[in-house]
Amino acid sequence: MKYTLTKPQDISRMCLICGEDNKLGLQAKFYETEERELIGIFQAGEVHQSYPGRVHGGISAAILDELIGRSAMIEEPDMWGVTIEFSAKYRKPVPYDVPIIARGRLTRNTSRVFEGTGEIILEDGTVAVEGKARYLKLPLEKINLSDNPDVEDEMRADTRPMPHTMEVGS
Repeated sequence: MKYTLTKPQDISRMCLICGEDNKLGLQAKFYETEERELIGIFQAGEVHQSYPGRVHGGISAAILDELIGRSAMIEEPDMWGVTIEFSAKYRKPVPYDVPIIARGRLTRNTSRVFEGTGEIILEDGTVAVEGKARYLKLPLEKINLSDNPDVEDEMRADTRPMPHTMEVGS
C-alpha cells in the first residue's frame, strides 16, 4: 500500500527506539500519514539480535510498543502515556541490517486511556509481528523519574529528510 506522509513526529535524545544520541538504539523515524496511521522506519543491527540474522523478539515488541503509543499523537499531539498492557503475535523472523517498516493506528481513545494496534511488515509485504496495546494517559512531568525536572529537553524535532510517500509491502 502506498501512504502519503504528512509530517514527522518528534524524536528524543536517548530513547532506545527513537533516540538520536543513543548509539545502541534504533534511531527510528516516525511519519504521520493522510490515512491517520503512523509509519515507523527502523534499522536494527547485530547488537539487536537473538539468533544470528534475527532481531530479538523483545526489540520487535519495543518497536511496536513505541509505534502504537505514538499513534495517539496523531489525534492529540501533546498526549503522553505509559503502557498498561501489550501483547504480540510473532509470525515470522524479523531480519536485521535491512530497513524495518512498522505501521500503527489508534483504535480507542478515552479521557484516561488509549488503545491501538500495529504490525512489522517485511519487504515482501508479509506481516512478521502484530501488536496490540493499551496506555494510561499521563502528563510528561509525571512520567519523568529522573532528577531533571525539564524533560522537555529530551524531545526535539526530527529534522532528517522526509519522503513524501512510502510504499509498505508489495
